[in-house]
Amino acid sequence: MRPTASVLIDTFNHERFIEQAIASVLEQDALEPADEILVVDDGSTDRTPEIVRRFAPRVRLLRKSNGGQASAFNAGLPQLKGEIIALLDGDDWWTRDKLRIVLETFAKNPEVGMVGHGCQITDQEGKVTRVVRPDRTYRLGLRDVESARLFGRLKGFFGTSRVAYRRSVLDRILPVPEELVFEADEYLWSVGAALADFIALEQSLFYYRMHDSNCFMDSKDSDAAAARRYRVMSCLWREVPPRLAALGISSEIADAALFSLKLEVEMLRLRVEGGWSWEMFRAERATARYSYSSAGLGYRTFKTFSLALSLVLPPKTYCRLKRWYSARGLRRYRSVLGEPTIAGPTAERRAVT
Repeated sequence: MRPTASVLIDTFNHERFIEQAIASVLEQDALEPADEILVVDDGSTDRTPEIVRRFAPRVRLLRKSNGGQASAFNAGLPQLKGEIIALLDGDDWWTRDKLRIVLETFAKNPEVGMVGHGCQITDQEGKVTRVVRPDRTYRLGLRDVESARLFGRLKGFFGTSRVAYRRSVLDRILPVPEELVFEADEYLWSVGAALADFIALEQSLFYYRMHDSNCFMDSKDSDAAAARRYRVMSCLWREVPPRLAALGISSEIADAALFSLKLEVEMLRLRVEGGWSWEMFRAERATARYSYSSAGLGYRTFKTFSLALSLVLPPKTYCRLKRWYSARGLRRYRSVLGEPTIAGPTAERRAVT
């Protein structure tokens, strides 16, 4: 007998996408009448609530004032009754077999508290452009440094829309710090990994939509957006390590699991607040070493030049130069130089067009 399931869909001004998100849940081949679906509307000012109400009574709507992703989780998650709770963003959607595969995984692994998986990345219209998934299925726990390092590489497969938790695990995590207006899912998976084993499935079981209003992927890449992201990521860096320590995770294991978070916070600090050029060099070099396992001679030469610039330019100037380079599409010439290979246990491919 499979465990009962609850689905929480968090949404804000997703009138273009919310119907597809809800339909993808209702069309699951494992959905049963006993399962529940709750949409938490975080103060939408468009037609999102009106569209959600069309699915009543099968889908319940909880409206609240706008406060961000953490406040949506804190408002909605305690109301759910299922043994397994799956999350979905209102601008994404699931494959038809997602819920069945995830519930079967939990049923076969009673000690596991968190299950994630790969994704298919789409453009705004829903056309698949890339598939990103683990290179195989992993079961891990934060028991040693090596497992923690591997979790750090796999943690992106536990984001909203691609993760489900045992209710017993979520109950021990909540509440989420409400400063996390986005990236609240990173707080959940970082603490959840310390509470029970976790599995990253190799299947790609949802569609992640890239569009002009993504909170995570700010297409404008403005200084204001960077400052906002810096505040959120700094909150994560401030809140997560003490939680892990309180759960008995050693500082060595926590540092390994959170290494990429530390790098991102440092890079954002240098962009927003500035600093010494040698700090920028150190952060850039560490990020490159962490992100890529190999690269062609041409790219290595280019990166050496880039690192040299980081030593002579003020960090804010260097970051502006990087944004100029990216905004003009010059990154596409990296393939000519010998495209670097992404480090870690990830299988990624471009969609066939």
